[in-house]
Amino acid sequence: MGRGPSIEGRKNAADASRGKLFTKLIREITIAARTGGPDPAGNARLRAGIDKAKAVSMPNDTIERALKRASGADADKMEEIRYEGYGPSGVALIIDCMTDNSQRTVADVRSALAKHGGNLGTSGSVAFQFKHVGEFVIDTSKPGSEDKLLEVALDAGADDVQTDAGESIVLTAPENFEKVKQALAAAGLNASKADVIWRPDNRTPVNGDVAETLRDLLDKLDDLDDVQNVYHNAELAM
Repeated sequence: MGRGPSIEGRKNAADASRGKLFTKLIREITIAARTGGPDPAGNARLRAGIDKAKAVSMPNDTIERALKRASGADADKMEEIRYEGYGPSGVALIIDCMTDNSQRTVADVRSALAKHGGNLGTSGSVAFQFKHVGEFVIDTSKPGSEDKLLEVALDAGADDVQTDAGESIVLTAPENFEKVKQALAAAGLNASKADVIWRPDNRTPVNGDVAETLRDLLDKLDDLDDVQNVYHNAELAM
């Protein structure tokens, strides 16, 4: 039998993955501070970025350096770009990027799509199939927790609560995200996921080779330094 990856090899891979995640979060914090100000109390996007960084144990001094970068010359070179396109079998994709070289970024994204049977679309070509919403995922398997969540979330301004098999999804307008987040936390309803995302109105099931190709495409896009987030409308079996 062949030997699996060494402990050192697995550690190096984990470190590389962690480093890539930190790079994306540092960019998000820097851009959020540049566009909305360096005070998290008055900048919901920055506050969310810092929360994400702390959730993955980013050191405080790294967060502070990211905030300081917002006032530096390098920050002005960064821009946010959203690409829309299609993956295998016409799966709709929204690809959010931060870059200091848009020509490099679009070339990298286009190449990844082309190698997996996809292509770039024009602005607006797929966005109409998604809604920009705040999303919270919460465990409501304990008796009474579903009713409590429904009351707290709707009172805080959430738009909808969907529950299935002991797990609930709270949806809210982006501008109400922070208010709902604080209300849920105050009620002891801790979310396993809390973010503002592009959520598809409907999902298309994909299986077999198409699903495998799509997963590989999503991995390749995520590996690109300039890509921050990728959203799609496929329903992938676990």
